[in-house]
Amino acid sequence: MIAQFPTRRRDASRLMILDRSTGKTGIFPFRHILQYLKKGDALVINTTKVFKARLFGRRATGAKVEIFLIRPVGSIDDANKRGLAPWEGFVNPSRRVKESERIEFDSSTVLLRKDLGGGKWEVVFDSQSQCDRIISRFGHVPLPHYIKREDQPRDIRRYQTIFADKNKVGAVAAPTAGFHFTRPLLRAVKQRGVKIIEACLHVGPGTFKPVKVDNINDHVVDPEFADLPTKAALSLSEIKAKGGEVFAVGTTTVRTLESAKVIRGEIQPFSGMVDLYIRPGYEFKIVDHLITNFHLPKSSLLILVSAFAGRERILRAYEEAIQSRLRFYSYGDAMLFL
Repeated sequence: MIAQFPTRRRDASRLMILDRSTGKTGIFPFRHILQYLKKGDALVINTTKVFKARLFGRRATGAKVEIFLIRPVGSIDDANKRGLAPWEGFVNPSRRVKESERIEFDSSTVLLRKDLGGGKWEVVFDSQSQCDRIISRFGHVPLPHYIKREDQPRDIRRYQTIFADKNKVGAVAAPTAGFHFTRPLLRAVKQRGVKIIEACLHVGPGTFKPVKVDNINDHVVDPEFADLPTKAALSLSEIKAKGGEVFAVGTTTVRTLESAKVIRGEIQPFSGMVDLYIRPGYEFKIVDHLITNFHLPKSSLLILVSAFAGRERILRAYEEAIQSRLRFYSYGDAMLFL
């Protein structure tokens, strides 16, 4: 059931609709979503941009090494003063490499400065320009592990939303609920009097982190950088005050919005790391409707949608999706929770 390739057209995907008030479901073409958006509502999108985070280099012995970049490390003062570009990243095979070892990318080398544990390393580029050059030349699209193939040229475009902002590069996994939107579809949304509002959350590798504890309350969500600009917060506050409803595109957008403080009815802008873990019992204060793809078992995202629509309803809907041969996960079909 796992989609290994995207649909030929973004909006050619299917949409399962689950009405929380009645429990009823239906399956439609994705464009059917327009029927539920009304004048005065808000459609909130995540404008983060995925970069080619997977790098394949070699040790001095010639052995292949993968470096999966996560995020820049801006707090290493001595490295920054010398013009170096330190990153946090996974290294595979982690056990075989050593601290202070250099990984080769043709004529360039990258320093494995410090073992951070758990397969994570402090990876240091000689300069920001060298970092950009190596990512551009040697980087691969970070397709999820359940897509059992190597990345292809089309993935550079399709493992990315059409509204990804070139000034907001930082995600190592895509906000996949946004894949289904095309420019004509977004124009149709605007024509209905719906305001499209931009937020940003740089999706990290923790999005695929499985829940391994018996009690879901003991699970810990990895922090990720999120930004809700002042303009977006003001627009959302105004829309909510006038009775408009908020459609969040993706669980990343939900976690961004729900991480914002609400003071006397006013949604507050913010920028920083967030680690909000939404589970059953959580009271949503901003999001009214959720557009999302199907999620992995034993994941915090499946727990989030269960908090939004109820665990038993989610499991019944997933069973119906399987029977209806819907496509699952990143390149798969979508759900709309009303």
